[in-house]
Amino acid sequence: MSAEEHYLDAIESEEAGDLEAALKHAKAAVKADPEHTNAWWMVSNLETPGGVPDLGQVSRSLNACKKVVELEPGRVDAWIRGGRLMVDHLGLHEDALHWWQSCREIAPEESVPIVEQTTILTEMGFYEEGMACLGTLFSENLDIGTSQLAKITQLHKTLEKAAMQDKNSHFRPWEKNNPGWTAIKMRCHKGPVSENMLFMLTTVPFLMAEVFVSRAIFGEGWTGFCLTSLLILVTVMFGMGFTRKLYHKVNRPAFNLLRAIQLEASAGKLVIPEDIRDTKLYMFLLSRHPLAFQQRYELIIKSGKSLPRNWKVSLPDFESHLDDIGYIEEEEDSELASYEEE
Repeated sequence: MSAEEHYLDAIESEEAGDLEAALKHAKAAVKADPEHTNAWWMVSNLETPGGVPDLGQVSRSLNACKKVVELEPGRVDAWIRGGRLMVDHLGLHEDALHWWQSCREIAPEESVPIVEQTTILTEMGFYEEGMACLGTLFSENLDIGTSQLAKITQLHKTLEKAAMQDKNSHFRPWEKNNPGWTAIKMRCHKGPVSENMLFMLTTVPFLMAEVFVSRAIFGEGWTGFCLTSLLILVTVMFGMGFTRKLYHKVNRPAFNLLRAIQLEASAGKLVIPEDIRDTKLYMFLLSRHPLAFQQRYELIIKSGKSLPRNWKVSLPDFESHLDDIGYIEEEEDSELASYEEE
């Protein structure tokens, strides 16, 4: 059978709900014709059709995705899928930064790569680089999709807040003596506190009191009802804002430990002290990751390789997409703090 016949059989099997047969035919199609882009795309989708894909399935899906962009670089959907697999399922943040930069070189007018790069840099704690990356959305006058506005706004708020803070207060997990480790050790035997729980504890008591005393203060009737409703609305809005700030403050050690876990997954080396790995907070955060991430992360832990003391994050050239039009200016590489041994 030809590659096209296998591909058509794969489509029929998928429509019939037989995903296993569809994947078998799709693989036969790419074996018969290694340049069959649509068949490779089907392989990528069928390897992770839903549920909880394991490390092998995610790896094969990513490899198929890479083949798609190799054969058809303009497939933005394949770039997006590959980037999400790298970050969400494998924890390959540094690789994803380079992946998205390659996408920018192919599609310099797309805003999605910039948003994704900014998100990754922010999660890793490189706020200055993240702010510079986000700024290119406006400096290069790129079109922003409506669906991206909320995410961009949130990123901008986070980066602005980080810019106003003391740089020494930012947690850098590659620094062994960073003060953030002390806070993590103090909190690691307790799980994170949910925002809903904090709202219940801080705001709901006031709401209940307002309901009981509103009749005595505002009286009965339509006017009293309106004033009571307005008071409750104001209390809820104020409570939500207060709770959100308290949530980030109380759970800062959890966010910092999460960053350390992501760093280990990205670098493939260890930075978290052994006495933290068996704690409640660590186990909770790790359990929230997808199965493929956990399986790969377990292999990293078994390797027992620590992060080198001279480690530096591998950042791409964020202006490489401008090479062809001559906008590149030579700049010295920014020096990033290295991992410190006691």
